Parts: sequence; C-alpha cells; structure tokens
Amino acid sequence: MSPSTGAALRLLAASVDAKAVAEIGTGCGVSGIHLLHGMRPDGVLTTVDPEPDHQQFARQAFRGCGFASNRARFIPGRALEVLPRLADAGYDLVFCDGDRLEYPDYLAESLRLLRPGGLVVFEGVFADGRTVDSGPQPTEVLRLRELLRTVRESQELVSSLLPVGDGLLCAVKR
Repeated sequence: MSPSTGAALRLLAASVDAKAVAEIGTGCGVSGIHLLHGMRPDGVLTTVDPEPDHQQFARQAFRGCGFASNRARFIPGRALEVLPRLADAGYDLVFCDGDRLEYPDYLAESLRLLRPGGLVVFEGVFADGRTVDSGPQPTEVLRLRELLRTVRESQELVSSLLPVGDGLLCAVKR
C-alpha cells in the first residue's frame, strides 16, 4: 500500500467518525493500521482474511503500533462466507482489498453492512491502468469494470474515484 493510499484511508475513516470498520483482506496489517489511526479511539476494526498467518502478522503489527488488543477483531475465512454473519447497518466504513474477482459481490454485502452515511472503499480499481485499456482484458479487469459501472449507476450511492495508489473507489451510502 502506498503512503498516499494509507493517508487517504486515515482521512476517510476520520471523515465518517468511524467507530466500526469492516476490512476485507487483512494482509500484513498496513491498511488496518491506517484505518485504526483514522478511527475514533473507541473504534473497533473487524478484519477478514482466509490466511490465519496474515492475521497473526497483522495482530503483531497492531500491537507494535500501540493499539490495544480490543481495537481489532480478526475473523478467519473467505469474505463471502464471513460477511453474511456480520450485523446489518452495523458499520461506518467497509474497506475492500480482497479478491478483485469478488469485488461486485463485496459491494452488495457492503451496502447491507453500512449504516446510512457510511462509506465503502475499494482498493486497486485502476488495475495498473488496465481498467481503461481498450484491449482484451482478464476476468479480474472485467469484474472491476462491472463494479465501477454498478457504483456509477447506483441511485443509492454518491461516489468518487480517488487517483491515489492504484485507485480508490469511494462511495457513500445515502
């Protein structure tokens, strides 16, 4: 994750006064650290990843940054199996950085999870410039284009594409 993407995540979490954030794709914890820095001091990050090793590494990274253990909840598993178990309208922000083939499905789950005024953020939507390339594209890029089209056409969302890192698609739920 680029420093500019991290800074944008901190800003976005702060802008919605996030107390409850769901993260799809724990990775090594970098995005979670940025989100936690932007969240309210009593906020909790719920992070989902199919790799327990990723979550263990992130847990150590959070601790190393001084975050109390009760600031993060780690749920191992595939996002589309875990997300349906999370509370409807229980989240201020949903950050999606998982399997890009599943991004359109993450959007549907995110809309259910978000409170009105909540924010969904998708990382990597430029796909290294391939989303605007007119040539034949792999399925991942076609799914990203589907996501971009769905968000753009939605009456339920107010969206913007931020040109930081590999692209952040941000949308506020009305």
